[in-house]
Amino acid sequence: MRRLAVLGGAGGIGRSLVARAAAEGWQVTVLDLPASLARHPVPAGLRAIPLDGKDEASVAAAFAQLGDALDGFVNLAGFASPMQKLGEVEPAVWDEVIAGNLRTAYLSGRAALPLLANGESPAMVLMVSGLAAYTRPGYGPYAACKAAMVSMTKTLALEAAPAIRVNAVGPGAVDTAFLRGGTGRSAEAEAPRLDLDAYAAMIPLKRIAVAEDVVGPTLFLLGPDSAYMTGQVLWVNGGAYMP
Repeated sequence: MRRLAVLGGAGGIGRSLVARAAAEGWQVTVLDLPASLARHPVPAGLRAIPLDGKDEASVAAAFAQLGDALDGFVNLAGFASPMQKLGEVEPAVWDEVIAGNLRTAYLSGRAALPLLANGESPAMVLMVSGLAAYTRPGYGPYAACKAAMVSMTKTLALEAAPAIRVNAVGPGAVDTAFLRGGTGRSAEAEAPRLDLDAYAAMIPLKRIAVAEDVVGPTLFLLGPDSAYMTGQVLWVNGGAYMP
């Protein structure tokens, strides 16, 4: 049985990915904030390990519990601050977003590499965002993190090749708790930070994404059908951004 660790596995996309991966035969471990795991406990038979992704000691302790090998690692962790012009963002908010997204990606990717090196056809997938390339006002700190994560994906892909493949998925807006503050960071019942109907009207496919739209591309990048892909970003946005 192939071993998969999902950071952010208690979130909206994470829960769908974990369920699908388990159904397809992966042995899944969910890594997430204690508050997120308390809100959305993992299904019976799956393992959960709490961690703070921006804390080096917490990440090291969590990954030490995963054994000596992984066949797949997915990083879904991250959050965006409220929409605000970059010139008005306070340094404390900037630092918080950088830590929760970019630092978390660095620490978790660094911790996953030696375990993946012992895995079978190992692959890592980072969740970035369309905002990494298709810049929009109000998302400055988050977009900067995701753009850096695209670069990190390519660097890791080069440095880990040929043993480990590293790719990314870059979705547009996905109708999950992320748009309402984030799992473990909000009540999840707040109004979304954007007008979903207006957003959908601008998309060629005329709807906003749901979690399952991101799961398929992620599993594709973990599996044998993408065996000759590394350092790539799959943009999943209904046609909103076509590089």
